[in-house]
Amino acid sequence: MKRDLEIDLLRSFVAVAAHRNFTHAAQAIGRTQSAVSLQIKRLEDIAEKRLFERSRQSVSITQVGEALLVYANRILAANDAALSHLKRPEAEGLVRIGAPDDYATFLIPPILSALTKETPRLQFEVTCDNASDLLPMLGQRQLDVVIATHRPEAVAGQVARYEPLHWVASPDFMDDPEASLSLVLFPSGCVCRDIALEALQRIDRSWRITYSTRSLGLMERAILDSSSVSVMEAAVIPPGLMIVDGQAGLPPLSEVAISVHRPNSCEAHVSFAADFILERLGRVALRVAP
Repeated sequence: MKRDLEIDLLRSFVAVAAHRNFTHAAQAIGRTQSAVSLQIKRLEDIAEKRLFERSRQSVSITQVGEALLVYANRILAANDAALSHLKRPEAEGLVRIGAPDDYATFLIPPILSALTKETPRLQFEVTCDNASDLLPMLGQRQLDVVIATHRPEAVAGQVARYEPLHWVASPDFMDDPEASLSLVLFPSGCVCRDIALEALQRIDRSWRITYSTRSLGLMERAILDSSSVSVMEAAVIPPGLMIVDGQAGLPPLSEVAISVHRPNSCEAHVSFAADFILERLGRVALRVAP
C-alpha cells in the first residue's frame, strides 16, 4: 500500500536540505535533533531511498533528495497557503522591512512576491542598509521587521537559518599567497567583513580593501574587473562569481546566522508578515562550493 508524504516529515526534510546540518535544522523548526533524525528516517522509509549522505563532518543531499526537494517545497507552499487562507483573517496594512543589500537583491523579492499573492492587501516598504544601522531603526519604530546577520555565538532575534560563508572571486582568479590580498567588502559593521578580516589576521595574511560598499552590484562589478576577492553568504553569491575556498592563502571561514527581528509587541499584519518571511528564509537554496 502506498504511503503519503506527511507534512511534518517534509518540513524537517526541507530544513535539513537548507542547513546541511541536523542540529541547525532542528533549531530552525523548533524540534530536537533526535526527532528530526527520526523524521528523516521515516521519510526515507516511505521513499525507499536514501535522501541524505551523512558523515561526522557533513550532510549532503542525494540525487533522489534533490528531486524530492522540488516537490516538498511545492507541497509545503500549498499547505501553508491553504491553512493561512482558512485560519487567518485578511492581512492588511504597511510592513516596513529592513535588510542588507544582498538579502534585498536575492532573498527578499521572491518571498515578498509569494506573500503578496497570498495577502494582496499587504503593502511593503524595503530599506537597505547594514544590520547595525537597521536594528536601531526597529527599536525606534521606524521599521517593523529587520533581517540581520549574526555570529553563531551571538545570535539575536529568531534564527531562520545558518549560512556558510565563502571566498568568492572572478572565474579566472588565481591567488598568490605571498601577495597582499585585494578585498571588496561591505562597510564596517558587517559581520561577514569582520569574520573575513579576523580569518586573515589569524594566518598573518596581508590585505588591503579596494572597495567598501553597501551595493552588491558594485561589489560584483569590482570583483569581475579585478583580481580582488570578497566574502559572501552561500545564498546570495551572484551567478557570475566563483567560490574559491581552499586556495592556499584563503583561510576557512565560520558560518553566520540569519535572523528575523520584530518588536516584542506588533500589529497582527506585521506579525503575519514576519512569520512568513521567517519560514520562507529557512527554505532558500544554498550555493555549494564545487
